[in-house]
Amino acid sequence: MNKYQAANCVECPNYKSLVGKIKYFQSLSENIISKKPLDELLDEIILASKRLINANASSLLLFDKETEHLHFHIATGEKGKSIESSFIKIGEGIAGWVAEHKKALKIDDCYSDARFNPEFDIKTGFKTLNMLCVPMIRKGELIGVIQVINKIGDESFTDLDLDFLRALASQCAITIENARLINIEIKSEQIKYELDTARKIQQKILPRQLPDFKDIDVDIALIPAKEVGGDYYNVIKISDTKTLFFVADVTGKSVPAALIVSTIYSFIQTFLIINQDDFTLTSFVESLNKFLISSTTPDKFATAWFGLYDHTTNELESINAGHNPIYTYLSSSSEIIELTAGGLFLGSIDMPYTSEKIIPHKNDCLVFYTDGITEALNIHEEEYGEENFKSLIFSAKNKTSCEVLNEIIEDVNSFKGSAEQSDDITCGVLKF
Repeated sequence: MNKYQAANCVECPNYKSLVGKIKYFQSLSENIISKKPLDELLDEIILASKRLINANASSLLLFDKETEHLHFHIATGEKGKSIESSFIKIGEGIAGWVAEHKKALKIDDCYSDARFNPEFDIKTGFKTLNMLCVPMIRKGELIGVIQVINKIGDESFTDLDLDFLRALASQCAITIENARLINIEIKSEQIKYELDTARKIQQKILPRQLPDFKDIDVDIALIPAKEVGGDYYNVIKISDTKTLFFVADVTGKSVPAALIVSTIYSFIQTFLIINQDDFTLTSFVESLNKFLISSTTPDKFATAWFGLYDHTTNELESINAGHNPIYTYLSSSSEIIELTAGGLFLGSIDMPYTSEKIIPHKNDCLVFYTDGITEALNIHEEEYGEENFKSLIFSAKNKTSCEVLNEIIEDVNSFKGSAEQSDDITCGVLKF
């Protein structure tokens, strides 16, 4: 044959094997890039690498950025399962060297290589003869390492085998990262769904509609900082002549706080069923305190205010359990008094609670709230404060409860501006 005459590659002895390997690589690449759970994907990568390179065993190690360790996801082959929970430090052994230098290795005799660690052979009883070890790199970042061990047929791995494994590792790095992102997205959607469910449940335990009163004009608003929150209020008619008003602020935010809110709600419903005919405010608060001590952890507690109003005598009995001062504007003297008598916050110490009583008059205004109002922050991290809050209450004399409440919420939002809401906000206005 003339030296310029093209060779007939079909007649090359390795041609059919090479074509078959290329076709197999294409098919497994298409299979790997399809969306599937990460664990399932890693299993397929391990089996694919073993079959593609015609090796006796294979393993995949994922890199953990936090620990800087390589963790065996799975090791195929007869002895692989016994090292599945093991890990390798960066720089340790052949896989650790490959991870550290981000370079592939082809080793014909592992026991003659100083980097080889025979510990896993001793542990599994497997004899490592030769190996290909390739890093999985994505945008310069280490994702993990693929190893294929012991070429079938007592041969050594070829440079072509190494090229195929490099190509597979490159494809797998992209696919693993995509699978991780999908996992994060799925978990995020699941969390979002669960939070939405929790929000709907929490909305159900809030009063859908406030009772109508001939002698009191009432309006209340609750604005959670998260999907669910730790603020809770209710207005409950204990009898035809008495109504219970209360607000609670549980430590923390989101789901943990919301769980305690649900606990408080459950207790109140049960207590009222049992004690409705013999209800006293102090026994109610002290029982709730004991219940929270026994049913919550020491780091979880609630501040609360309770007001029991007698519509026949116009008397309001108040218990403040470690809560913010409750402001009552007296229209006759144009002054604000604070209701603070009671005791410590709920869920901390078993103790007696004291109450105080006032008799509101026409146009008097009582405002209860949580510290999400007074501690609201603007972009300069300045607090809204009690003085701003009180200034609006002083103007309540000739306004309805709805007007007073709207002015408070609007003023807090105006002060806060574009700053993120830092805490749940609850505010209630009683106009007598």
